[in-house]
Amino acid sequence: MTGRRTGPERLRVDPIACDGRGMCAEILPELIALDDWGFPMIRDGDVPTGLRAAAGEAVRICPKLALRLEPRDSH
Repeated sequence: MTGRRTGPERLRVDPIACDGRGMCAEILPELIALDDWGFPMIRDGDVPTGLRAAAGEAVRICPKLALRLEPRDSH
């Protein structure tokens, strides 16, 4: 089921799946920085309401499906 989440969300990266292309950091530099090898580092996993669309786009364009949005209370 796809639908809009209304509660707080966190941005997560799967470092095993990621191949360091850096597209996510181009779309969401407010939350994603790249390390020296080009792999994403999530600055603050909590996604502010104003950045939810950009976070969703970063997740959508990830060629390795290494990014995900999940409810903040999820582990």
